[in-house]
Amino acid sequence: MHARVAAALEQRFADLIERQPELLAHHLTAAGEPERATDQWLKAGRYAVERSAHLEAIGHFGRGLATLAALPEGPARNEREIELHLARGPSLFAAKGYISPEAAEAYARARELAEQRGDVYQLFMAVYGLWQSGGSSGKVFATRELSHRLLQLAMGTADDGLHLQAHHSAWITCLAAGEPAAAREHCEAGCRLYDPERHRSHRLLYGGHDPGVCAGNLSAQAHWLLGYPDQALAIGSEALALAERIGHPLSLEEALVYDAKLHVDRGEPELALQRLEAAEALVAEARLSFALEPRFLRGAALTAQGALDEAVACLREGIAGRQAAMLLPSPASLAWRTRWRGRANTRPLLPRRGKRSRHRNKRAGAG
Repeated sequence: MHARVAAALEQRFADLIERQPELLAHHLTAAGEPERATDQWLKAGRYAVERSAHLEAIGHFGRGLATLAALPEGPARNEREIELHLARGPSLFAAKGYISPEAAEAYARARELAEQRGDVYQLFMAVYGLWQSGGSSGKVFATRELSHRLLQLAMGTADDGLHLQAHHSAWITCLAAGEPAAAREHCEAGCRLYDPERHRSHRLLYGGHDPGVCAGNLSAQAHWLLGYPDQALAIGSEALALAERIGHPLSLEEALVYDAKLHVDRGEPELALQRLEAAEALVAEARLSFALEPRFLRGAALTAQGALDEAVACLREGIAGRQAAMLLPSPASLAWRTRWRGRANTRPLLPRRGKRSRHRNKRAGAG
């Protein structure tokens, strides 16, 4: 029966299955046609991603992977499996955060298969996903190695898209490692390569966000750390404007949160809170996960406004329940927050444990 329904859909309702390929995929799966069914599940997932319906996309990609089990092992099966894992990764990042273990597993399997096939483009995408997952989990040394690998892979091609994404990995890696000058150089190299239309698909392939927006976000942070506050503000504003112009939800969310961080560092808590409220509304509307933990920033902004009890509660919630990467803490922002905490004589965010811990705190306070 399912085979007849699938045939009827293809013959009489071509427009419908073009818009909703999951309908055909369901009947092909039930009819015992795993090869064609897998292709349709992949297509359905990609359509969902284009609508930023990431939870739906994850479901379609997952059903495609489950259907693969009915195919014999071999190159055709491996090719489809790689495509499904690489397509699924960005949606897992968007819906469940960059530290999603499922995303790390998907990219690890894709890398294994891509190494076997020798496909540089698929290998690049898999390594990029592992780099992003590792960076969000705080694996600084591992991510530096993966970033170097991406730069090496890109150097072997004339593809400006691969060069752009290799720099993308490097500007984040360098900033996280405390190298703002190097991060700024990679941001500038990325901006020279970036074209909003030509690299439009990158926000669907590499980490779920737009590389041009990210270059602006991180360049603003680097300029702030290097002592150029006015340039930092201008670059951050340009990144936010680009995110609003392209209308990509996750890219806009990240731009709002990074801009909030910049306003926290500048001592402008009201503006920071406005950006965070806009980001929270966007996350709720688009059913996203925060790419960066916002409650640390909210706590810092509230501290600056004197709402100390609310600030401490917010910071504790962020520490206890964060689902994504902690924000990159700049020395200026840490010092600013520490100054406010010292003035307020607030309770520590985490409970002290044992005599040694109390002694250490006493000595630190005496200094």
